[in-house]
Amino acid sequence: MIRVALLLGLVVGTSAMAVGCGEGEPAREVEVVIAPGMGAVEIGRQLKEEGLVRYPRLFALTARLKGWDGSLKSGRYRFSSDQSWSEILSAMSRGEVVTFPLTVPEGFTVREVAPRVASISGVTEDSVRQLAADTALARSLEVPGPTLEGYLFPETYRFAEGVEPEFALRTMVEGYRRYWTSRRRLLADSLGLSEVEVVTLASIVEKEARVAEERPVIAGVYLNRLEIGMLLQADPTVQYALGEPKERLLYADIERVADHPYNTYTHAGLPPGPIASPGEAALDAVLEPAEVPFLFFVARPDGSHVFTRTEREHINAKNRIRSER
Repeated sequence: MIRVALLLGLVVGTSAMAVGCGEGEPAREVEVVIAPGMGAVEIGRQLKEEGLVRYPRLFALTARLKGWDGSLKSGRYRFSSDQSWSEILSAMSRGEVVTFPLTVPEGFTVREVAPRVASISGVTEDSVRQLAADTALARSLEVPGPTLEGYLFPETYRFAEGVEPEFALRTMVEGYRRYWTSRRRLLADSLGLSEVEVVTLASIVEKEARVAEERPVIAGVYLNRLEIGMLLQADPTVQYALGEPKERLLYADIERVADHPYNTYTHAGLPPGPIASPGEAALDAVLEPAEVPFLFFVARPDGSHVFTRTEREHINAKNRIRSER
C-alpha cells in the first residue's frame, strides 16, 4: 500500500510539473503528429523525442491513472515546453488538434473552392468537385440544388489536417443554412421568389457588382427584367457556361454555348441554379432590392456602372464609356 501511495504521489507530482524546460530556458512551441492507433507508451516515447517528456512509461501510467489512456486522439498537436503532462493529456483526450484556416471568398465557384479543401483533406481536387456535384448529397443537406454550387457559404472556417472533404463541405453548407432567418424567408415570399431563385440571382449580382452600394440596384435591374419577361443577358452566366474565366466576353463566346441552360442570352429567366457562392450582402441585396426604373447597365473602367432605362440610353452610355477609354 505504501508503494502504491508513493507511486500515485510521484505520478501526481510529475504530471503537474512543466515537462520540457530546463532551468532558465524559455518555453518553446513543439508540433507533434500522433499517428492513429498509437498507445500511451508510444505517444510518450514520441513526446520524449520532441523534448516534452522525460519518462514515457511514467507518462503512460499517468494517462492510465487519470482515465485518459483509451481516449488519446491522433492528429497534429502544438504544445508548449512549459505545459504539464496533465495539460498535454487533457488536450489529446479532447482532440484539440492544430487547425488551419480555409477561406471561401464571396463569388467563389466550386471549382475555386475545391483546391482549398483538397489541400487540407489530402484528396484530389477532382474528388472534391465530384462530391460537390453529387445531387444526392445536395438533397441530404437540404439545399435546393441542383448541386452544392452556390451553397458553400463565404466565410473563414478552421479544419484539422486530413479532414474528410464531405465534412468540410457540410460545414460550409451549415454556414449557408444559418443565413436563412425567418425574416429573410418572409422577404423572399413577399417577392414571390423561391430559395433557389434568391441564391441564383444573388450569385449573378455577386459576380456583377464591383461597388458594394450597387448590389441592390443591380438586383433591382434584373428583377425588372424578370418581371417583363426580358432576357437577363448576364455575362457571368455565360462565363459559367464556358467553364473558364475570360477577361472580355465576345459574341462568339455567347454563340459557342448558345444551347447551355446557364446562358441567359439565349435562355429566358434565371439559370437552373447558382453560378457561385454569394455572400450575405449579395443575398440581402436580392431580398431588399432597390426600387429603380432601370433595365440596363454597363460597366465603367473602374468597375462601377452606368444604369439606364432604355436601350437607346444604354447604347449612348456604352459609346461614352468606349470613347473615354
